[in-house]
Amino acid sequence: MRSRTQYPVNTKHTVIAIIVVFFLLFVFRSTSSSSNDHVSSTIPQTIIPKAVSDSFRNIQKATGCSPTCTKIPPALAQALIHYSTSTITPQQTIKEISVTKKILDKKSPCNFLVFGLGHDSLMWSSLNYGGRTVFLEEDEAWIEQIKKRFPMLESYHVTYDSKVHQADSLMEAGKGSECTAVGEPRHSVCQLALKGLPSDVYETTWDLIMVDAPTGYYDEAPGRMSAIYTAGMMARNREDGETDVFVHDVNRVVEDKFSNAFLCEGYMRKQEGRLRHFRIPSHRDDPSKPFCPSE
Repeated sequence: MRSRTQYPVNTKHTVIAIIVVFFLLFVFRSTSSSSNDHVSSTIPQTIIPKAVSDSFRNIQKATGCSPTCTKIPPALAQALIHYSTSTITPQQTIKEISVTKKILDKKSPCNFLVFGLGHDSLMWSSLNYGGRTVFLEEDEAWIEQIKKRFPMLESYHVTYDSKVHQADSLMEAGKGSECTAVGEPRHSVCQLALKGLPSDVYETTWDLIMVDAPTGYYDEAPGRMSAIYTAGMMARNREDGETDVFVHDVNRVVEDKFSNAFLCEGYMRKQEGRLRHFRIPSHRDDPSKPFCPSE
């Protein structure tokens, strides 16, 4: 299993603080632009949200950075420019994003696996600066588009055999002993396990896993049944420690039921809007440990 590389704490805090400041500016601008018809054009452009100004002060207090600080890495500079000039709002709200950011504040640089490649991918990679962030995406054409814009992002194409309309039968299959036995997903006989991921994905110990794909809003879409199940089994099969798993769009039936069933309500730490956060411990050191903890 791959261990994470450690970087200076001050550097990590500085980078995260800068990213948060620019992201807050981006979100504030996006929110403000949607209500332009109701706001006078005479409002001064120097008005800045309190959260942003507070973040600038926190950067100074936390890092003690002087005018002679070295430049930030080019990849981070590109992320700041992208989000400060983009008019596309990420799928998650700032409150939802903050749940994962809080864990990254503690764990980064770390190994972060994300099911999905989207407008927020550069942000996740930047918030895990110095660590490894891998994106698994179903749409090959979309991967190529993103690679042209952000070649530094590590992404892989994934295929799914399931369909949303099969969710009920897959839920029943998931209750079988072959699906609750802890083991490596690629060698599992469980119908829900994803067996065609790159070998490196199975061989890496992931500190965080985000399930925000594949597509799941219509019957013929792949749905996130297998992604949720596989994320949970990767967490249980790690040698030791815990994995923080996040599932987005839990307002939908599949994400709601499958996250509760295979990531377990007893492991849930927080729900914010459409995002759920689970913390799943390794089960390898205790074969008698139940699949889900007792309530």
